[in-house]
Amino acid sequence: MHLSKVHELEIVSTLDGATEKVLFYNPEEKKQVPLVVGLHTWSYDRFNQVEQMLPLCKKRGWALLLPEFRGPNLSSNPRAPQACGSLQARQDILDALDTITAAYAIDSGKIFLLGGSGGGHMALLMAAHAPRRWNAVSAWVPITDLASWYGENPEYAPHVDACCGGKPGSGNETDRQYRDRSPLSFIKELSSVNLSVHHGRHDSIVHYSHSWKLALELEKHGAERFCFEIFDGGHDIHYDRAFAWFDRLAGRGKESGVALSG
Repeated sequence: MHLSKVHELEIVSTLDGATEKVLFYNPEEKKQVPLVVGLHTWSYDRFNQVEQMLPLCKKRGWALLLPEFRGPNLSSNPRAPQACGSLQARQDILDALDTITAAYAIDSGKIFLLGGSGGGHMALLMAAHAPRRWNAVSAWVPITDLASWYGENPEYAPHVDACCGGKPGSGNETDRQYRDRSPLSFIKELSSVNLSVHHGRHDSIVHYSHSWKLALELEKHGAERFCFEIFDGGHDIHYDRAFAWFDRLAGRGKESGVALSG
């Protein structure tokens, strides 16, 4: 893992005062540069996306922010209830973004959010939570309904239980946690976002119906800046395609990076 010029910073939460570590790559350009905020997957931490996203940002001279947001969504994480899209986790990302944009030369008109799997779930929640902060959001193979996923994937059910405080239907507060942490609950907010969602037809971890249902609801709500794709693949993130979309929005024409999947 090549971490040259990647800095580890500590960010203090404006919500509860907790200190969270983030990774930040600064290309040290004299001009303002685009920023990619990369979100780690379900079972991992801030280091999860370095190898995939850092080379693509370095190639373009862009900045990269990799926040932690309370760690992996696992029962082994002692802060599991604060992970998995909690209000604390969402604020961690915003606090990290505020810190970076205040201290470095970031182009506020070119801030891109990218995540897959658990990171795709979080990308959608962040898009709904702070829709005006992102110029584009790219979500790959996301979980959109935690209660449904609990029943669909027994391997991950204990971890969802730990994050949400029980299994679905075990109490009003628990059910509220499932709703508040599921992107399907925020269709109105998501309908205003420049959003691209992709899902593999043969995904055996998160069924493509999660993205399909989201697309149907967004279509009903009249979302005008929403792109949806079911691709011929599995539980994959195609970083080259996500960055190619960011390229076009950043005015780089049809350039794209090296094809990587995860």
